[in-house]
Amino acid sequence: MPVLPLTGDHRTGSPLRRTPRLALSETIGLLPFFTLVAVFLAWPTFTLFRMAFERTENSEVPAMREAITGTYLDSFVYTMKLSALSALLGAVIGAILTAAVVRIEHPRWIRKAVSSFSGVAANLGGIPLAFAFLAALGTQGLVTKLLDWGGIDLIGAGFIISNFAGITVVYLYFQIPLMFLVLLPSFEGLRPVWREAAVNLGATPLRYWRHVGFPLLSPALLGGFLLLFANAFSAYATAYALSSGGAKLIPVQIRFFLQGNTITGKSNLGYAMAAWMIIIMIITMGAYLVLRRRAERWQR
Repeated sequence: MPVLPLTGDHRTGSPLRRTPRLALSETIGLLPFFTLVAVFLAWPTFTLFRMAFERTENSEVPAMREAITGTYLDSFVYTMKLSALSALLGAVIGAILTAAVVRIEHPRWIRKAVSSFSGVAANLGGIPLAFAFLAALGTQGLVTKLLDWGGIDLIGAGFIISNFAGITVVYLYFQIPLMFLVLLPSFEGLRPVWREAAVNLGATPLRYWRHVGFPLLSPALLGGFLLLFANAFSAYATAYALSSGGAKLIPVQIRFFLQGNTITGKSNLGYAMAAWMIIIMIITMGAYLVLRRRAERWQR
């Protein structure tokens, strides 16, 4: 007996095919989001790059070209060196910390305590962090005085909280916890059976890490380094508070230009520096996302 179609049933493909009215209603619901992105992200970015490619006063080259010459180039190099050093130290110490914490099974509260502290410390920065380190390692800081009483003169050794080494130490406060949070899922993804299989085949712990552990963790390690580099490269408030605005860091230099504390007719250099900073951040975060995707492939 033939089966007759239901009246009004005009479906030719999947029974769950969306109607144009449903798709339109979902798109309308996203309009506030797209409006927010367009007004507060896309348009300001377009305006910034447009002004960055304009010429400054008494200059024959665009501000984008002038921003990577002379003392401005030195500021970029200084910022990248500080970011790379703090990222490298944070990655190494963070990896060692993660490996040690993952091996602790009892008591369980230690891992929870370290994870909770890392979640707070990784997001702590700005004026409160700068004040804490000034009170501890400043010229009249508590730790500085205690070490001086013990015969260790930090100031005499050339350590100043507002110089390259001092800012690097301060950055490590949030770089190490951030690396711990990034690497913790990868270290927890290393299955014990892999180590047991390597030991049964005669591998030493060094050979296991060289041929199994490190190759698996290398995308996460490199991705974490890039994330820490971007984190330090974009930091502003902490360095500004530590140096009272005298740091050579690019974010601090941009503030001077945008507030008009510079030569007349050179304000476009601030937009050019910000544009170069955006380009560097896009490249860095793009590489980080690629490495993170590779690191997550074997964790599934």
